[in-house]
Amino acid sequence: MSVQSAIKRKTAPDIRARKNGEPIVMLTSYHAHTAALVDRYCDVILVGDSLGNVMHGFETTVPVTLEMMILQGRAVMRGSQHALVVVDMPFGSYEASKEQAFHSAVRILKETHCGAVKLEGGARMAETIAFLSERGVPVMGHIGLTPQSINTLGSFRAQGRDEASWEPILNDARAISEAGAFSVVIEAVAEPLARKITQAIAIPTIGIGASAACDGQVLVLEDMLGLSPRTPKFVRRYGNLGPAIEAAIESYATDVRSRAFPGPEHVYEMKANKG
Repeated sequence: MSVQSAIKRKTAPDIRARKNGEPIVMLTSYHAHTAALVDRYCDVILVGDSLGNVMHGFETTVPVTLEMMILQGRAVMRGSQHALVVVDMPFGSYEASKEQAFHSAVRILKETHCGAVKLEGGARMAETIAFLSERGVPVMGHIGLTPQSINTLGSFRAQGRDEASWEPILNDARAISEAGAFSVVIEAVAEPLARKITQAIAIPTIGIGASAACDGQVLVLEDMLGLSPRTPKFVRRYGNLGPAIEAAIESYATDVRSRAFPGPEHVYEMKANKG
């Protein structure tokens, strides 16, 4: 009889149980070293397909592949110990059928050892979410502004700013909750609507440009640190490292060109001759 060690990380059921409780703290990470820092303070680490923008300079998340998500998911799992790690399912890896979604999700779980996957879409993805949940795949939903749909949306604009447009978004939230998702990200949605969704569904809501009434919040780490060239309205910068990093690079280049670096303390001397 095998003996399995207890799970030390937070799990999807742990996060699901936080509905109406202590706010859930979530940030993105794509690397082992940033994951180690984020892990000290966050309940959930999202390996977001925003890595396409942040790491690769893509204009959208559409070009991101399953292999890219798995590679960075592995890195984040190696760097973290306590937070639930959720890996985004990239565009094209789950929309064709619920079976395609299952095979993609299984690859992510097996090859990264993460605790859950996230996919975009509301009512249209409910059947897929139910299919995955019934087969042991914890799913985080994502509604409101869905970046993978940028080619049909046309722009990254906030949703639900006209009350007449609320009902489809509310229906999306209800459908995801009833399908078995353990939580849902609400992105760039008018504050009163995000608040109403949070009150209306049984699973935790995690806001990004939504409402302080959500059960948790998420930001892209590079946005909050001031490393992104453009900062969305919904981001509060908790640092402004961009200018400091540029100044450090400039100083390094100046020192190399003037031969001030490396100095004697940065190079290796010959061993003393003992003979």
